[in-house]
Amino acid sequence: MQTNNDSGGKGNQGRPKRKRITTQYQKETGHKQIRRDGGSGPQKPHREGLYRADRPHRKDSHAPLSKQPKVPGEIRLNRFIANSGICSRREADVFIETGLITVNGKTETRLGVKVHISDDVRLNGQRINPEATTYLVMNKPKGYVTTMKDKHADNTVMDLIAGQCTQRVFPVGRLDKNSTGVLLFTNDGALTEKLTHPSYNKKKIYQVQLDKRLKKSDMEKLVQGVKLEDGPMHVDAISYINDSEKDVGVEIHSGKNRIVRRLFESLGYKVKKLDRVYFAGLTKKGLERGQWRYLTNEEINKLKSGFYQ
Repeated sequence: MQTNNDSGGKGNQGRPKRKRITTQYQKETGHKQIRRDGGSGPQKPHREGLYRADRPHRKDSHAPLSKQPKVPGEIRLNRFIANSGICSRREADVFIETGLITVNGKTETRLGVKVHISDDVRLNGQRINPEATTYLVMNKPKGYVTTMKDKHADNTVMDLIAGQCTQRVFPVGRLDKNSTGVLLFTNDGALTEKLTHPSYNKKKIYQVQLDKRLKKSDMEKLVQGVKLEDGPMHVDAISYINDSEKDVGVEIHSGKNRIVRRLFESLGYKVKKLDRVYFAGLTKKGLERGQWRYLTNEEINKLKSGFYQ
């Protein structure tokens, strides 16, 4: 009786032998055919791994940066560029890799780098606005610091527009904590640079309340010019507002830090109140303290063109 060695119950009796076929590859290389899972084929050399000592890893200066921690107010550079409407993010990556982008004056070629919304980003020397440009004017109240964020300050001017303005804007120039009046906000970097540059020569008007009567002789000194620690400075015009002679109106072109307060302090006066009533062609008309509004198209056009005093 013939035994059956196949566990499936069928014997090999009567089964035709399979003819081995030698491929052209086997003839040329001498590799034998071996059987393995999923079929049969010529044996291939085993790949030891991705790294080989005789083939060092290539360093790519344009390789994306590793994942960076999230910082409030920061976005990826390619998104910053794409948000301006100039191009897509993929095209922005090409601009970055080819060295056409600068960030705060330095060429940036790294992909994945993050920038702040207020950073100076340029393509071929032209500043880029990351969002649709927005302009608003505020009647700043006393007790608010003119800054984006200050952990040491109880209140900043940004608190007054938080949750109401959908675009991210920042204040142009400075009004110190105890000063009030006209304050411009925008995300137009080119305009901000223009308005805050030392060469900007447009008038600003302030109403000043002093701790004592201002002598006419001191008014003349302010017009002629007084010497401050950073050089001589003068006002363009000055006049009494009322009979008390403590309240005066001052017109000045200089944009130096705390210039109005320093001018009066140099003559022995203390400024009790300082209210800016005119800046960059804008006034606070119709705005209560702490209120703000968007600029009209006419105001924006004048602001950009500089068609104001």
